[in-house]
Amino acid sequence: MLLTVTSRNVLLPDSDLPRPATINVDIRTGKIIEVRLQYIGNGACRKNGDLHFVDAGDKVVLPGLVDAHVHLEEPGNQDWEGFWTGTQAAAAGGVTTLIDMPVDSSPPTTTSRNLHIKRRSARGQCWVDVGFWGGAIPQNETELGPLLSAGVKGFKCFLIDTGIEEFPCVSESDLHKHMSHLQHFSKNSVMIFHAEMQTASSPARRQLNPRSYQEFLSSRPKELEVDAITLIARLQATYPSVSCHVAHLSAAAALPIIRAAKDRGSKLSVETCFHYLCLSAEDIPDGATEYKCTPPIREDSNRNLLWDALVDGTIDCVISDHSPCLVEMKGLEHGNFMEAWGGVSSLGLGLSLLWTEGRKRGISLGQIVRWMSIKTAELAGLSDTKGQLKVGHDGDLVILDPESEFKVSKEHLYFKNKLTPYEGMTLRGLVHKTFVRGRLAYDSALQDGCTGLQPSGELL
Repeated sequence: MLLTVTSRNVLLPDSDLPRPATINVDIRTGKIIEVRLQYIGNGACRKNGDLHFVDAGDKVVLPGLVDAHVHLEEPGNQDWEGFWTGTQAAAAGGVTTLIDMPVDSSPPTTTSRNLHIKRRSARGQCWVDVGFWGGAIPQNETELGPLLSAGVKGFKCFLIDTGIEEFPCVSESDLHKHMSHLQHFSKNSVMIFHAEMQTASSPARRQLNPRSYQEFLSSRPKELEVDAITLIARLQATYPSVSCHVAHLSAAAALPIIRAAKDRGSKLSVETCFHYLCLSAEDIPDGATEYKCTPPIREDSNRNLLWDALVDGTIDCVISDHSPCLVEMKGLEHGNFMEAWGGVSSLGLGLSLLWTEGRKRGISLGQIVRWMSIKTAELAGLSDTKGQLKVGHDGDLVILDPESEFKVSKEHLYFKNKLTPYEGMTLRGLVHKTFVRGRLAYDSALQDGCTGLQPSGELL
């Protein structure tokens, strides 16, 4: 069985600019077996026995995106989000691989037993490939080895109170125990930090107007991130064989610390999110709790510095941090930022969001692929199989019309609880088809994008 996708505009690993090419995928193995620098289209798409031929014409063919920071929340909280709806939303946005966070499911992924429970609940429900992060919490350092052996890609921890009883934050002394364990494993791993930390020097929290976004923003000041990233850089220097990763950076004030650590050769990487690059605090109305997330969305001047840091390589990649909840948990009727659940839902919109904002800044699709595919695959330890259109890699392909515009409405939202701050925005860049290992996972021409298709994603 062979899938052949041809286009005048294919983004290959050695160029930021698309060019004519044809990709052949062996559907039985799911692998790319040939990349030919030639457009062989005739305007037709056809299926003839075991041959599937797709002519994308002038549309752009991209490698499947890798979203390395997604909260799917199943088992236990599948009413918030689950594998079936979350991975379908991913496929609709060109994401062919996602890595699930350990935090919001019940039980959380903090033991190998809990990982087994999560994997069992995911089987048969995934439209895209799914991997898993483990969790690092106080006194579970002896679980790290078994979790790695069971397949987790690394470990997420919090330096500030999570509000989740089963997933408490870690102290510096806890981290010494965890990282001391990790440095002795032959399998390379990564420690991922929610990089906010309350210290004695952090600004005091004052009584707030709970509906005021500006006052909510002042409750999560940049100093929380600066202090946390200072600690992370120091820990990485102490345990140089352990890779450290800063999750969802929002505060540009921490960039000098990150640059200094990278200049020293530290194994430190950094991600930011679509909402920090595409939204600004000045535009958030009071009471609009759909925008609440932690760290918070900051000012436009801060956003511009994050873009600069992406371009110069200080920030490595961009992820969704899709963190949904029941709509009522956002408390829209009260607009109380201090009580609403923190998290922005965006799974399926990220490519269009980043392209819409990025093209205003002279950003190419090749740069976006680097931030959303190549570097995220590296973070998850998947760069040998994911993130690039090359022979031997998985046949994960996306067909994108970069010029098509659409207004975000609930019909474009495939995740379970259809609340997002992006509703009503006009975005550019529409995904037409998504293939996972050579199999069609999403087609915009089908009802609901997947009518008649079968979920064929694998657990990594």
